[in-house]
Amino acid sequence: MPSAISTGASAPPIVEVAELAREFGSRRAVAGVTFSLAPGKCLALFGPNGAGKTTLLRVLAGLLKPTSGSARVAGIPLPGGPLARSRIGLISHHTMLYEALSPRENVSFTAQLYGIRDSRARVEDSLRRMSMLERADTPIRSLSRGMQQRVSIARAMVHSPQLVLADEPYSGLDESGARALTALLGELRSAGTAIIVVTHNLAEGLSLATHAAVMQRGKFLRYDSADRIDAGSYAATYREALAANG
Repeated sequence: MPSAISTGASAPPIVEVAELAREFGSRRAVAGVTFSLAPGKCLALFGPNGAGKTTLLRVLAGLLKPTSGSARVAGIPLPGGPLARSRIGLISHHTMLYEALSPRENVSFTAQLYGIRDSRARVEDSLRRMSMLERADTPIRSLSRGMQQRVSIARAMVHSPQLVLADEPYSGLDESGARALTALLGELRSAGTAIIVVTHNLAEGLSLATHAAVMQRGKFLRYDSADRIDAGSYAATYREALAANG
């Protein structure tokens, strides 16, 4: 693998990562990852459980400090504090919603944290795009797991982030919710948002991706652009990469 990976786009990258490492005691969860991602590009990140995918996303979200190396989002060195987080939308399979509040209240609270003007219109639009307006005033604890996930996605989008980090975002979604999420991610890409999506579903990830990476033991084993990927044979490519580095 080359020492630096680029999308090849002329626009300044949204994400810049150089020899990034994150350790927990003696364990290296992320071990010297280097890549960049330009506006409007989507990286699908695959790998077995424990490969370091979620840790990488948490570093890029500003929730964990790198042990070594560097990472920037929109030119801001991470962890970066509130300024960096204002550029990032995080979707996790853990919804982290306030269960006593309604979807509208959860999303409104986030909009207020980011100082969004005319937040009411932005909140309504975010909920509408995830088909949650009809249940917007129902307490979160009364909603199904899939509906809670829809709210968490609406909340992550309300401040129009430049980078979306999606960790198993389809978890719990029914077919309608999955379609809404795919459409939303496509719209965001078209508008210039950079996206990194972690998923175990190869077909799902490749349908969104301009780039794909296979991660194991904290390292990128492969990093390919979409024009080098055959979706029909990628499952075999994925298995071969893991076996060769097992």
